[in-house]
Amino acid sequence: MHPVLLGTLASLFAGLLTSTGGIFLFLKRKNIEKLNSVFLGLSAGIMFAASIFSLLVPALGKGKVPFVLMSFFLGALFIDILDDILPHEHLLRGLEGPSSKIKMVWLILISMVIHNLPEGMAVGIGFANGISPEAISLSLAIGFQNIPEGAAVALPLVSLGYTPLKAIFIAFLTGMIEPVGGFLGALMGSVFVNILPYLMSFASGAMIYVVSDEMIPESHKLGEEKVGTFAFIIGFILMTFLDSVL
Repeated sequence: MHPVLLGTLASLFAGLLTSTGGIFLFLKRKNIEKLNSVFLGLSAGIMFAASIFSLLVPALGKGKVPFVLMSFFLGALFIDILDDILPHEHLLRGLEGPSSKIKMVWLILISMVIHNLPEGMAVGIGFANGISPEAISLSLAIGFQNIPEGAAVALPLVSLGYTPLKAIFIAFLTGMIEPVGGFLGALMGSVFVNILPYLMSFASGAMIYVVSDEMIPESHKLGEEKVGTFAFIIGFILMTFLDSVL
């Protein structure tokens, strides 16, 4: 199978799992804030470990260290620029970027586009050289973290008055940017083979920026710092185990 198709399908699989987090909407939600901190912390821990072990470490082994680290920084800078120029809404932090009259639901979707684009690109880049243990573990990691991430999107939407089905649909839409990123990442990685390590480190920097700037702070909101922190640690352990057995 062509690497571009592989990367696109793998990122589509990961993106589709976002909507499965909506199953938590049908459980009792006595403490939405605590659940939200758990889901965000788990997602952050998995994403952080995947960024390091499945992207940055292999990139350091294949590319020149100064250029790998520079690409890592550029990946973080890229997301920071998107964060500044695109109006978007965080469910806890509120509006960021330029002021806008766009409806809140679309601002939330833009926020998740910024969040999920590097995830999709990372999966696509991972498959640019074909199937490998690192690519498989990365796609599984992104897919698994999309489950609690989808719940972290859907739960606050229900608390804001959206129906469960509409909240699940919005979570599904946020995941559909990932196959777009997967296609772009796999295409660039398969065409520009010589710079693949730097594309990997770029994706790693972008993902870690999202973890540090959005996911960890959001998981610590509303006085749930310990819950979010231990969820992060558990997510990190789960991803590290997955990466070591594949």
